[in-house]
Amino acid sequence: QVQLVESGGGLVQAGGSLRLSCAASGSIFSRNRMGWYRQAPGKMRELVASITSGGSTNYGDSVKGRFSISMDNAKSTVLLQMNNLKPEDTAVYYCNYLNSYGLNFWGQGTQVTVSS
Repeated sequence: QVQLVESGGGLVQAGGSLRLSCAASGSIFSRNRMGWYRQAPGKMRELVASITSGGSTNYGDSVKGRFSISMDNAKSTVLLQMNNLKPEDTAVYYCNYLNSYGLNFWGQGTQVTVSS
């Protein structure tokens, strides 16, 4: 089992910045990829950004150029720096951990609200 603890959500004005953090613990010896997904009311959960154990990154089209994902391997922590936030970025953000066996683990979610 893998436990994920998220932090850093909150309320911010449009154009502002937030940084989300997700710390993984437990059976984390077989990490393949970590990332962030988000889900707004009435919408499907979508990829925000992900980073593999080798450092390759992938971003959702709507956040490219504004968000940046990074990994602190020593701390098994993934960070999401979100800049130039827009009201449409408002959602619950979920941390995701994919291990080398194809198992997905999810955090409890953290709310990000961007006011116009």
